[in-house]
Amino acid sequence: MMRRRTTLLSGCTALVLALGATACGGGEPVAAGGGDQALSGQTVSVAGVWSGSEQKNFQKVLDAFTEKTGAETRFVPTGDNVSTVVGSKIEGGDAPDVVMVPQVGVLQQFAKKGWLRPLSKTTEKSVDSGFASVWKKYGSVDGTFYGLYFKAAHKSTVWYSPEALDQAGVEAPETYDDMLKAGRVVSDSGLAAFAVAGQDGWTLTDWFENVYLSQAGPDKYDALAAHDIAWTDASVVKALTTLGKLFKDEQLLAGGQKGALNTDFPGSVEKVFGPQAEAAMVYEGDFVAGVAKDQFGRAIGEDADFFPFPAVGGGEAPVVSGGDAAVVLKDGKHPEAAMKLLEYLATPEAAAVWAKAGGFLSPNKDLDPASYGDDVTRATAESLVAAGDSVRFDMSDQAPAAFGGTKGVGEWKILQDFLRDPSDPEATATRLEAAAAKAYED
Repeated sequence: MMRRRTTLLSGCTALVLALGATACGGGEPVAAGGGDQALSGQTVSVAGVWSGSEQKNFQKVLDAFTEKTGAETRFVPTGDNVSTVVGSKIEGGDAPDVVMVPQVGVLQQFAKKGWLRPLSKTTEKSVDSGFASVWKKYGSVDGTFYGLYFKAAHKSTVWYSPEALDQAGVEAPETYDDMLKAGRVVSDSGLAAFAVAGQDGWTLTDWFENVYLSQAGPDKYDALAAHDIAWTDASVVKALTTLGKLFKDEQLLAGGQKGALNTDFPGSVEKVFGPQAEAAMVYEGDFVAGVAKDQFGRAIGEDADFFPFPAVGGGEAPVVSGGDAAVVLKDGKHPEAAMKLLEYLATPEAAAVWAKAGGFLSPNKDLDPASYGDDVTRATAESLVAAGDSVRFDMSDQAPAAFGGTKGVGEWKILQDFLRDPSDPEATATRLEAAAAKAYED
């Protein structure tokens, strides 16, 4: 699900920001340059899913906070199951002060259990001035602002080998139909068009979400994400039919449908950017760049590049995102320091610390695009920010896990079956609705 693919992979993404961006206005600023050390003697514990390079890079942000305020920090790894770990710590009297929550559904769960403190007016002012309102919406429950989206993912990017497209004589397409046409030209030149990671069901939900958001529009997307309309709605059948144009075309898929169903996400990137290229393009989020660069030595912007997921059926080009929201627990031992940490995380200065280290996208529009260290990263970040309130959070991550986030069942399994046989979109929609209805009732 989203938390796995973002947290395990996006830490590789080549995003470089210049350190030294100033804090955004509105509210009380975090103390500058060494600070007044007013929080000396307090230790803020921060729980999150990050490990490896992501944890190390986030620690640099925490260290910068320590330098400003005097508060020490302690990172508590949770693994993927954030809600279970945090719940156990609360019951055991050892609640962390701050949790980095990777799913809208988990944030809502925490709020409804009464675990969260509303964020300070200072943080709220920073978000109101520096973020598109959609980010505040996803961080709020019943009108109360609980979650600050510090780290984001851009999941509407199609990555390609410039050499492969050049050899086929095609350019980056602007519409979905043009993308399939370009893929057929690439295929005629001797290389499959797309590597599809059908073994990982979450990638197929992302394909669907981009098609659906562009074709049906943001309002329908929101309604489907909340299960306010059924998955048997005509808009769903239409999106499945559109997606089926790709899935049923053996000429477009590396290894055909069987090959796609036997390809996981890292394998799909390898098929495009590995030593033995089997395809020209792979769709997934900005974190593809990290795998291409770190595992296969590709220079981003030179022999690995992206184009935005193209517009479908006359709609707007989609921008699907995901992210990690910082929340403050009521049972934490240092609420003042925890709130000050979130006030700091709401500034572009804090975002710049991690971005300088790499593997980071910020939804904060006050971050100067010129601070990004390469054109590809700049384009990715500008696309995310420019989308404004049309950005939509990964739909499957908004759904109950039994439907949108569990291997071998629900949406993941049904879309894998649709990839195997895309001949009956209506039947697939009926199966999706049956699974969704049960999961939302539970």
